[in-house]
Amino acid sequence: MYKILLLTSVGILCAPVIFAQQADSSFLSKTQQLQSVDVRGLRAGNDAPFAKTEISGKELQKNNLGQDLPYLLQYTPSAVTTSDAGAGVGYTTLRIRGTDNTRINVTLNGVPVNDAESQGAFFVDLPDVASSTSSIQIQRGVGSSTNGPGAFGATMSLSTMGQREEAGAEGHFSYGSFNTQKYTVSAGTGLLSNGLQFDVRLSKISSDGYIDRSASDLKSLQILAGWKASEKTSFHFMLLTGKEKTGQAWNGVPQDSLATNRTYNELGQKADGSFYNNQTDNYQQDYYQFFGDHKFNSALTLHAGLFLTRGRGYYEEYKTDQAYADYGLPDYIPAPNDTVHATDMIRQLWLDNYYYGGLFSLMYEKKNTQITFGGVWSQYEGKNYGNITWAQFNVPDNYQWYTHDAQKNDLNFYLKAQHTFSEKLIAYGELQYRNVAYFINGFRTNPDLKPAVNYNFFNPKVGFTYLLRQTTTQRQKLYLSYAVANKEPNQNDFEAAAASLPKPEHLYDLEGGYEINQGKWTASANLYYMKYKDQLILTGKINDVGAYTRTNVPESYRSGVELQGAWLPLSWLKLHGNATFSENKIKDFTEYIDNYDDGTQTVVNHGTTDIAFSPATIAAAGAGFTPFHKTDFGIDIMGKYVSRQYLDNTSNAARSIDPYTTCDVRLHYGIKLRPFKELSLTLAINNIFNKKYESNGYTYSYISGGSLTTQNYYFPQAGTNWLLGLNIKW
Repeated sequence: MYKILLLTSVGILCAPVIFAQQADSSFLSKTQQLQSVDVRGLRAGNDAPFAKTEISGKELQKNNLGQDLPYLLQYTPSAVTTSDAGAGVGYTTLRIRGTDNTRINVTLNGVPVNDAESQGAFFVDLPDVASSTSSIQIQRGVGSSTNGPGAFGATMSLSTMGQREEAGAEGHFSYGSFNTQKYTVSAGTGLLSNGLQFDVRLSKISSDGYIDRSASDLKSLQILAGWKASEKTSFHFMLLTGKEKTGQAWNGVPQDSLATNRTYNELGQKADGSFYNNQTDNYQQDYYQFFGDHKFNSALTLHAGLFLTRGRGYYEEYKTDQAYADYGLPDYIPAPNDTVHATDMIRQLWLDNYYYGGLFSLMYEKKNTQITFGGVWSQYEGKNYGNITWAQFNVPDNYQWYTHDAQKNDLNFYLKAQHTFSEKLIAYGELQYRNVAYFINGFRTNPDLKPAVNYNFFNPKVGFTYLLRQTTTQRQKLYLSYAVANKEPNQNDFEAAAASLPKPEHLYDLEGGYEINQGKWTASANLYYMKYKDQLILTGKINDVGAYTRTNVPESYRSGVELQGAWLPLSWLKLHGNATFSENKIKDFTEYIDNYDDGTQTVVNHGTTDIAFSPATIAAAGAGFTPFHKTDFGIDIMGKYVSRQYLDNTSNAARSIDPYTTCDVRLHYGIKLRPFKELSLTLAINNIFNKKYESNGYTYSYISGGSLTTQNYYFPQAGTNWLLGLNIKW
């Protein structure tokens, strides 16, 4: 009876506030999980002085019922997720410490994933990547040196090169709300007598989405081939391809519609009020990666690789009343004294790019010293163009109204060193040099603008770890680090800042923490102060061609504390949680508001304000129950609280996202049934209390008739919804 009462009590607590972390499996482990060679050069080690979270592939699979990777990571510290379609399938994003996906460095087996131009990481292009992921490390803050763009809030390192130790196959199938379906099958040979090894995975995920016309159709294939040539040498090849087709839902829902029609989607609406049935985003991304590893001796190991990432696709949209002049076309004159200046049309905006290069890391480990020297060279070649596939009046067939290309070279070298001076004191240092050369040959809205830049960035890092106590039953440590990061502007920053080039951004990150592991309970606290110089933010200011531009602000910062804890009070009960309390400020923020009355912009100085999308409190907690002895049956209750988020940088509550609390429940049951190695069912009930909330949005203000008008748009998330999954292993 007392188990039932306790379970009920935790469920009740989940409603007001629950601050949990289910995925942070390493929080209960005493040692860091063994890392594969392809990521060891980039990831922070167990004693490195950085705030980090390790998630194993096994933990990912527990909740992998079809939602995108950001939703599987939503209970990690300082994380906030959102979904355009409202149900976690399709375009989903993850913010960490308030920083968005253009400032989170993501690597796949050490290869940069972030788009070279927008610098965003789009997980919709990697459908069901969680099914192939053997481990993830998230470092919050600048973290250790990595490949790709600068980390201005976090780094995320994914390893997908793990192969089966023995021959076998798996099937994962799920179905749920909004006609969400997931089909994944995988198989592997295990290590053969000739040293060869092969694995393959096929996935298909589809969902109608919560928002109107936001359906997703996602497909993925991964092929792995490995060859252990000798005890000291091995080679691995991976092909990972993802193809997505999603309905466009990126305009959000007007604030006035939230009370009456939370699923409203205005995109694709024709003049007669009907909707175009192919208002979609279509993209395919292929990753080709080849790695070789050689161990020269017990102390020296080399990892090297070549990669090619191929991307191409378009988004198709129905546009009404489009002026011919905007497309380089003359007005249509069907008859004398009858001139047509605009037309409805269907257009496609294309991306076609290649990203390729090579990487290496040389690792030396002997006694108390570890040294890693590594780097990457990459080149991006991208082409953008637009085609009109249909028009109401007088447009040539498949007319192409713009085309431009870009090239970006990225060269990065890093040297990492860690030395243990005594049984207690460990020193850590890094030096990183990065050169970025970027040329853009025009833009869609400004073809004559052709910026070219060359940046040299130096990113040093230093830190110390002090082991207060390390025994078989207890481990305590203190750590302190200081790190510098630099980041080039995005493509849109160069387009918007037509009169003068934007400055690169700089970040100085001071972090310190304490961790204790007592076996049955663990706790930690991490303090951070992230000082930005010339951070690029939206102010509402327009440039000389009428485009809104991000502006470098001289001073801004993020400071806070991240708390984590876990406790095993009983053999069948696990409690765990995390909470982040932070202050995120821009000093001396100036807003620019369009004034339609006189065609100018009104300037408003707000002083010190909050950084947009940076909640002061992010908390999560959970409880895991295995109530029946010797039975594979478990219940997990997980909850999340996110405080107020401002849609812009004015700290105006009228332009904000209300705080919200959600609660999810997972039920798992596994049985042993021949001929299967494993057979299990998982039921996920998300947002069990049917909370009506929004997790993202944007705002626009203007002056007309002498008064200020503000229009807010939001991205509502689904109410109570469910997913049921069947997992089979042979």
